[in-house]
Amino acid sequence: MSKKNIAVLTSGGDSPGMNAIIRAVVRTCVFYDKNVFGVIRGYDGLMEGDFMSMNARSVKGILSQGGTILKSARSDFFRTIEGRKKAAINLKSKKIDGLIVIGGDGTLTGAHLLNEEHGIPVIGIPGTIDNDLFGTDSTIGFDTACNTVKSCIDKIRDTANSHNRLFIVEVMGRDAGFIALNSGVSTGALEIVLPEMNTSIDELLESVERGAKNKKTSNIIVVAEGNRLGSPFEISKSIISRYPKIDVKVTILGHVQRGGSPSSLDRVNASILGVAAVEGLLNGKSDVMVGLVNNHLEYTFLQQAIFNKAPLNMELHRIAKILSI
Repeated sequence: MSKKNIAVLTSGGDSPGMNAIIRAVVRTCVFYDKNVFGVIRGYDGLMEGDFMSMNARSVKGILSQGGTILKSARSDFFRTIEGRKKAAINLKSKKIDGLIVIGGDGTLTGAHLLNEEHGIPVIGIPGTIDNDLFGTDSTIGFDTACNTVKSCIDKIRDTANSHNRLFIVEVMGRDAGFIALNSGVSTGALEIVLPEMNTSIDELLESVERGAKNKKTSNIIVVAEGNRLGSPFEISKSIISRYPKIDVKVTILGHVQRGGSPSSLDRVNASILGVAAVEGLLNGKSDVMVGLVNNHLEYTFLQQAIFNKAPLNMELHRIAKILSI
């Protein structure tokens, strides 16, 4: 455990539970008598040398808070060789001998390149609502995002029932349909449209027709934003063109899915992974992401975590079809 100075940052889109990770990282460093520094505004702050010394009291009261106290940003300059060189110079000038990065695939890609090009010891923690990283069963923030969507759709269904309407609800998921699939199953959606599937408009219309024949008084179609049918408004037009008497409404949930107090599951997993990241660095691990697989800690090489995308559980999609009658 020769490392003495450890830095932590959050990068990319924020997710509920990032603060819980920061808390765990900071307090674990203090527990092992290590100096810990927070990097403000992710990789931008790393390149600008925006570090702040932290202690156990620096993270009091943040376990239940959404967002990230260290702020976050997407950095174009860090994507360049020059940007990463500048970041490495700042880390070495402050004698940082270990870096923990919290974020999604873009964040972990940057961490891998920083290690590869400059030998900076790095460990990644999967903080993203998308749940699309290989090497963990659930990314931090995914469970909270699904609970947020579930709560919103439950409220939408109240209106759908009251007016016999069909609602198309768009959720986040540009490249991955995890939120759409899980929230669709948990809210009894009539149909779930995913980026991973080539759902045709005819298949969707068949589901709508089946719902009408079965005298369903409310119908919810959940679509991931990256689905292959198009925007929810385009899908709505296709439904109305076939069934002009159906009252179709569109709701786009947007960034409400990123915010909010993290769920119990996200808080617990964030705490476990924060401790494991620090202990991994102190035990000589680097260029890896720490995750939980079947309730066991796993350290996965960053390149594997990034490029081997987490598989969608298509059994859930089959179950949704059975239960939507």
